[in-house]
Amino acid sequence: MSGNNWRLGVDIGGTFTDVVLEGHAQRFSTKVLTTYAAPENAILDGLAQVCAKADINAAEITQIIHGTTLATNALIERRGAKTALITTKGFRDVIEMRTESRFEQYDLNLVLPDPLLPRQRRYTLTERVGADGKVLVPLARAEVEQLADDLVEAGFESIAVGFLHSYLNPAHERMVREVLEARLPGAMISLSSDVSPQMREYERFNTTIANAYIKPLMKSYLSRLEDRLKENGADCPIFLMHSGGGIISIESAAEFPVRLVESGPAGGAVFAATLAAAYGVDKVLSFDMGGTTAKICLIQNQTPKTARVFEVARSYRFKKGSGMPISIPVIDMVEIGAGGGSLAHVDGLRQIRVGPESAGSEPGPACYGRGGERPAVTDADLVLGKLDPENFAGGAIPLHPKASEQVLAMHLGDTLGMDAQTAAFGLAEVVDENMANAARVHAVENGEDLSEYTMIAFGGAAPLHAARLCEKLGVSRCLVPSGAGVGSAIGFLRAPFSFEANRSVYMRLSDFEPNTVAELFSALEEEATAFVRSCDADAPIEAAHKVYMRYAGQGWEIPIDLTPQQAANPDMATFQKLFEADYARLFGRVVEGMDVEITVWSVNATTPVPPTAPAAPMRASEKAPITATRDLFDPALGHATSAQIINRADMAPGHTAQGPAIIVEDETSVILPTSRTAIMQADGTIDITEAAQ
Repeated sequence: MSGNNWRLGVDIGGTFTDVVLEGHAQRFSTKVLTTYAAPENAILDGLAQVCAKADINAAEITQIIHGTTLATNALIERRGAKTALITTKGFRDVIEMRTESRFEQYDLNLVLPDPLLPRQRRYTLTERVGADGKVLVPLARAEVEQLADDLVEAGFESIAVGFLHSYLNPAHERMVREVLEARLPGAMISLSSDVSPQMREYERFNTTIANAYIKPLMKSYLSRLEDRLKENGADCPIFLMHSGGGIISIESAAEFPVRLVESGPAGGAVFAATLAAAYGVDKVLSFDMGGTTAKICLIQNQTPKTARVFEVARSYRFKKGSGMPISIPVIDMVEIGAGGGSLAHVDGLRQIRVGPESAGSEPGPACYGRGGERPAVTDADLVLGKLDPENFAGGAIPLHPKASEQVLAMHLGDTLGMDAQTAAFGLAEVVDENMANAARVHAVENGEDLSEYTMIAFGGAAPLHAARLCEKLGVSRCLVPSGAGVGSAIGFLRAPFSFEANRSVYMRLSDFEPNTVAELFSALEEEATAFVRSCDADAPIEAAHKVYMRYAGQGWEIPIDLTPQQAANPDMATFQKLFEADYARLFGRVVEGMDVEITVWSVNATTPVPPTAPAAPMRASEKAPITATRDLFDPALGHATSAQIINRADMAPGHTAQGPAIIVEDETSVILPTSRTAIMQADGTIDITEAAQ
């Protein structure tokens, strides 16, 4: 897309909606409070603000790229459509039985999360497809028609269809859709063979149900958004960011809304990867902290790590296995309830706990003056001196320090015998340690040493906490890019059009069939390319091929990347060599004499990403101009100290700042503790490193 076109990026978060307008080598941005009842209202408000800043009409915008948490929130809050599941006889309770793993091994009172659909909304049909794709028990059309009549009477809005092994043979699922479309013309139908054609029925059924559950809501919202934008002059193509880090058409998003569940965080990871490429950094810890959650992602060789299964709505403090598995391509990240709106309380052991409950934008933290009655992270940041009450969000939202002090004292201080500032210090340390611990665990699970990493911090709250996280994690360098407060929305504008198609076809290397493999990859490439063509009919398309492999008898696979040549001319010895190299890197050794099997095949079609211009490193020149000072609590020192206030807009390339200091801008503030120093780079990035001792 030419830089002479105006493009709009919109990210709806749990607290703020971020809007970024780019074009003609300029960028304009704003943050507005998310309007839950009608999210499009916040978008239109932000659109009007950035168009006014750019002095253009909405009609001049040529493309809108959108990411949203609406799908995630609908799943978490259980406010989707009235949905039914149709499955194979005998498998009605798969989504309730789960995998029978205990995510909290020693909790004798362990309670599993309720399935998305209660048992009375789960129906069965007599049919069976074998693990080789052959029909063992044919499906009788008359039985489907009888069930359709029952569904009509029950008044279901959306229907998920998931049969055993339908990823190999979808004929039965397609027959059901044909009958339902005739008998229930108003209902929306999701087939597991379309939504997630992969093995493991629990994950596949759950993903299909989630897609059906949120489909009416998302389809209605996207249609409403399109109409409202046109009414306000923005009659241009609208695209959606998907969880895998690419862009799909609004039509594809409406059909497969489950792919939007991690769309906002995925944009942030793309943003961080772009900056990593500019600075030539191969190991990056992406840290995105907004108003509701914090997201941590490992980026290696300027590419975010990806996965094909993740969880939403974890019921046990974000403990793996306690949530709802969604089996789609996704950027692999850790998401914890640690945002500016995360609420704190004192538990039965007299310990401060923070999150996952959030004040959101309605009513928001107590300092917003909108009715919040419990202390949030933003309240602590305000009392600790990190925020200017007169200039928060560019002065659009005045803050009330007294309200923060009152709720901190009432809910934390009075119980624990401490003043409001000490309570704020305790709250901030708990939330910072929660995030640091999540980063440590994620790094250990991936065999990485974070001391070798550079942090990239963005999101409205991340620059407030990034330097303290670096102290806790032993990370010596942190980059805070220009536009950090609206980083995910900027990331949308950097993402390519892409779609990943995958399919489960079981094959052992001892039974390797090169022709079958080549045909499978060709079919997947054709499917993925068709989705990308629906966004841009003329753009060149690249295809990335991947297989998921494991030793025979193992429960889970590892992803193996292939070159286009290796996919087009598959060779058993090459597959074996690639698998053993990656397996040894992850686990330290290979298993001699054991057969290897492939379970999932994947092709990601994507438009090429323009090369990122390298950032020229700047040498320190002179100190940045200081506009004022105020007290800032430095947690490493354990007390408040006088900090310099510096306007980011006043910093020229080469300008330096020595902590304690606060670098302020409209959408966030960068906190420099005593242990850190910063230099302004030519592209507007603040490069934070350890201060000389």
